[in-house]
Amino acid sequence: MTSPTSTAITMFGADWCRDCIRTKAQLDGLGIAYTYVDLVADPAAADVAREISGRTNIPVVVYPDATHHVEPSNADVEAKLRELALI
Repeated sequence: MTSPTSTAITMFGADWCRDCIRTKAQLDGLGIAYTYVDLVADPAAADVAREISGRTNIPVVVYPDATHHVEPSNADVEAKLRELALI
C-alpha cells in the first residue's frame, strides 16, 4: 500500500466510482503527478482513506500540504492546485 507523502498528491479511488473517474481524468488532463491508490485492488487502503477523511466517500485527494478533499468538484481541485502553485 502506498502511503501519502508530503511531496506528492495521493488519490484514493475505485474504477466503479464516477467521481473518481472524473477527478482522475482532471489530474491526468492537467499533467499533475499523483499516486493513485486503487481501493478495488487494495481494499485495506479504504481504512487509510477513511482515517484521513473521517468518511467513507471517495475519491479522497490528499495534497502536499496535508490537506485533503473528499468527493471534490473539478473547481475545488483546480483551486487547490492553483493555491499550491502546481498549475
